[in-house]
Amino acid sequence: MRLESLKERKERLKELGEFILSKRDRIQAAVHQDLKKSFIEVDLSEIYPIVNEIRHTLEHLDEWTKPKKIDAPITYLGTRSEIKFEPKGVCLIIAPWNYPFSLCFGPLVSCLAAGNTAIIKPSEMTPATSQLIAELTNEFFEEDIVKVFEGDQQVSTELLQLPFDHIFFTGSPAVGKIIMRAAAENLTSVTLELGGKSPTIIDETALISTAAKRIAFGKFLNNGQTCIAPDYILVHERVKDDFIASLKKQVVEMFGEAGKLNEDSMSYSRIVSQKHFKRLNQMVENAISDGAKVEFSGPVNENTLFIHPVLLSNVSLQSKLMEEEIFGPVLPIVTYRSEEEVIDLINSRQKPLALYVFSERSSFQKKVLSSTSAGTACINECVIQFTHANLPFGGVNNSGIGKSHGHAGFLEFSNQKSVLKQLTRFSSMSMMYPPFRPRLKWMIDMMLKYF
Repeated sequence: MRLESLKERKERLKELGEFILSKRDRIQAAVHQDLKKSFIEVDLSEIYPIVNEIRHTLEHLDEWTKPKKIDAPITYLGTRSEIKFEPKGVCLIIAPWNYPFSLCFGPLVSCLAAGNTAIIKPSEMTPATSQLIAELTNEFFEEDIVKVFEGDQQVSTELLQLPFDHIFFTGSPAVGKIIMRAAAENLTSVTLELGGKSPTIIDETALISTAAKRIAFGKFLNNGQTCIAPDYILVHERVKDDFIASLKKQVVEMFGEAGKLNEDSMSYSRIVSQKHFKRLNQMVENAISDGAKVEFSGPVNENTLFIHPVLLSNVSLQSKLMEEEIFGPVLPIVTYRSEEEVIDLINSRQKPLALYVFSERSSFQKKVLSSTSAGTACINECVIQFTHANLPFGGVNNSGIGKSHGHAGFLEFSNQKSVLKQLTRFSSMSMMYPPFRPRLKWMIDMMLKYF
């Protein structure tokens, strides 16, 4: 493993940020080819998060890498202790397809900041971006610092058999379990950025137009293929109709053209593959067969992977839409009457990656946060917690293990090595050495009682 000094790390990260900005047009073109994202959306969701992560890291890396002094209790009189932050070693980063550039280079920034080297496996589901990642990596990095391996699931399987020092995976909980089992064979530490069904609560005091606008952005950006997108809505029955009407209006205004949302809309992405297209269509059809009401829909085209945003009410809680992560432009809407009903429903399911509450009542906000568990949460907002550089990002249990971004990401890729220095000529611990005589028993009694 090649170890880099702090100065070398900072210089590399600075140059990486400049390099990425210089390749902006190539990144835009590749992501657009895979997901039909507008170039502006690519800037917003793929390029800016990485540039921002690099700038934040450069601003704080001296502080993060500095050994942390630790106070000693009186029983350790004469010692000095500190935590040193050393690289874990060679790391494997397995990136997803939904944000194929930013969710590859984001973890890489933390990995390099901590002084590690990396092997990257981009997603084969976005081949243009995968190829670009390989090309850019070969252009910028030496092979003994960062290396890319393209390919399908078989490549990932072979890589996972190697004894990496850390694995960073972004994807589904089902695949996360496979990653964790493979890591266990080599006792490799893991960061698993997974997903799940992120609930969004709208109570009767919420500012409906504001909530609708923010949910429209968070849900339908990238065609709903976002791990922290609102996955289902829990709306108070008194404001259900107003919310649906407002949400429909906001979706068309944001993602449509000339008052319509169709294949001419330039701000609306596409589904990644026919497999996912068919899965989403089947989920909607099954929900409708089970009694769901279509509140909003439009054209679909399997050839171009276009699915118009879909809003469904009266959705059965036993339907696949309410049991599986949707990961597409389909939003189930469930009404509720009491606060307990909302909390019980959320707690009856796996812990989500994100939880959103739209309410003007602080008592309700606090009750939801204290009575439920989620990896992240927002009050009167959604999805933007991901790009907050000072906030750790990650799930809990089924929605993820470990945290990323900023200082949390640096720590995730670092070994926090405890170092204790003892005086050569004196040690308070020597008073505890055998033989175990009555005086030592008296001292231990005092320790147990007072220290």
